[in-house]
Amino acid sequence: MHMPVAGPHTHTLFTVSRTMLTVVAALTPATLFGLWEFGWPAIFLFLTTVVSAWVFEVACLKIADKPIRPFATDGSAILSGWLVAMTLPPYAPWWVGVIGSFIAIVIAKHLFGGLGQNLFNPAMVARAMLVVALPVQMTTWIAPVGLLEGPSFLHGLSITFLGSQEFDAVSSASTLSHIKSQISAGATMGEILPTLADLESRLLGFVPGSLGETSTVLLALGGLLLLVTRIITPTIPLAVLGTLVTLSAICSFLAPDRFAPPILHLTSGSTMLCAFFIATDYVTSPVTTAGKWVYGIGIGTLVFVIRTFGAFPEGVAFAVLLMNSVTPLIETYIRPRIFGRSRTGKPLGAAKPAKGAQK
Repeated sequence: MHMPVAGPHTHTLFTVSRTMLTVVAALTPATLFGLWEFGWPAIFLFLTTVVSAWVFEVACLKIADKPIRPFATDGSAILSGWLVAMTLPPYAPWWVGVIGSFIAIVIAKHLFGGLGQNLFNPAMVARAMLVVALPVQMTTWIAPVGLLEGPSFLHGLSITFLGSQEFDAVSSASTLSHIKSQISAGATMGEILPTLADLESRLLGFVPGSLGETSTVLLALGGLLLLVTRIITPTIPLAVLGTLVTLSAICSFLAPDRFAPPILHLTSGSTMLCAFFIATDYVTSPVTTAGKWVYGIGIGTLVFVIRTFGAFPEGVAFAVLLMNSVTPLIETYIRPRIFGRSRTGKPLGAAKPAKGAQK
């Protein structure tokens, strides 16, 4: 007689390391393009942010007396630092990236218990706290001129690590910042639209902004890779983008001089980064399909409201964090039906045998 020697186990290809590496691979084309567009200062800031995130991860694991090798090599800290770097102005000084990594890894991740225990998205916590605490450094945008036309290697070092203000590139507002300032000054959307970068530039990424706000096309292709590899499902991206398009279309139709059209919301700011890479975070988003719809619709609504009526031109970080806080409530009221039980949790009665069935 065969005796079982171990409990049953399920196996899957979707390990933490494989998932993190796939997300990093999906982010790589947009990141490389952004680094090329903004040159050496962006490269140094990106490396500083990613490396410091990994160092903080190792330090926290050491302090918590947790095994270092499996957690430090699973790619989660690298991805968090990568996402923080994607939200920073490319010419921000090095210490902004280090502080962002500290907030993401130490405060937003390990103070909650480490990987899988955090209530809020670490990168968005870092982004929101930096925007509030360092408004000047976090709103200094540079027009992309390309690696070859931008600051040299040594000049890039002085900009990132010594705070040099002698930029060869031209300081410029991001698309959403420009719209917000012009609307506040009393301009109409009809007067603002001709002053913005054209649609092709916004799609390809030839506009001022962070690395995560440049190439809409490459970020969307990265998101498509995550969908094809089944790292994410389409529910949250569809809910976020659909809600943002619907609300902006309705408001733009009713008051075209006051509200930006849907295409501007889709091709500006961190919309694509949010829909495919931020809002779909496994830990901080609901697990049920219905819950994901509620969560995504909430993010899309808040992004539109904050961008249109709030004090900040970009609302992705605050929208994601607010919906992160609602996720436990969504999970409480939207639960999958347990097999053998009704929606209310009551046991289902056994089916009666059909008449004439053989006993």
